[in-house]
Amino acid sequence: MNGYEQSYVFASCKKWHEPLYRKMIQEVEGNWIYVSNRDELSVSVSRLKPKYVFFVHWSWLVPEIIWQNHTCVCFHMTDLPFGRGGSPLQNLVMAGHDHTVLTAFRMVNEIDAGPVYVKRPLSLAGSAEEIYIRAGWLSGEIMKWMIEHDPNPLPQQGEPVLFKRRLPEQSVLPNHGSISKIYDFIRMLDAEGYPKAFIDHGDYVIHFRKAGIEGDSVVAEVEIKLQNKL
Repeated sequence: MNGYEQSYVFASCKKWHEPLYRKMIQEVEGNWIYVSNRDELSVSVSRLKPKYVFFVHWSWLVPEIIWQNHTCVCFHMTDLPFGRGGSPLQNLVMAGHDHTVLTAFRMVNEIDAGPVYVKRPLSLAGSAEEIYIRAGWLSGEIMKWMIEHDPNPLPQQGEPVLFKRRLPEQSVLPNHGSISKIYDFIRMLDAEGYPKAFIDHGDYVIHFRKAGIEGDSVVAEVEIKLQNKL
């Protein structure tokens, strides 16, 4: 490239992706920068003029001026156009899926509707945080492939199926169902920054995490806190 070094933005609001970023800057030549919030994103994109802006895990709307003028690549945990929308991991687990695909696509004005670069298989085993970390490493493999091959994305095929973003109050532990369903409910919410499965008990709220199945029982850690009273 006649000495010209391409620039790349690695955008994630989750600390668990920092090891992946360190691996990327060691293995892939280029001028890399890690951003974790909206202000850093705008400044970095304006300064670097990156070839790709990779959104590995992001919680905010991206300004139109960024995705219109730069190649913004998103990673979504469903076989798009199936599963467009919020809380894909939780919606998949609630529907009984144990595998999915990670879809890399270009950001457009409609949520999760952009053309697709590639899809790769992804296991839904383990806690939510374990799945997110696994998806992150898979995103890294896709990023390296895209940088090497510079693929053109293709339009999504099929009728969209929309997911709704889950609300914190939907994390109340169900009071009926199978043991495996209770296990799935706890694990699908077990990630830093996400509302854990919980129950209200008088003056207290009890949160559940690190669930496992032992025989015909679910075993989990609990945290008991006083209810927030106004």
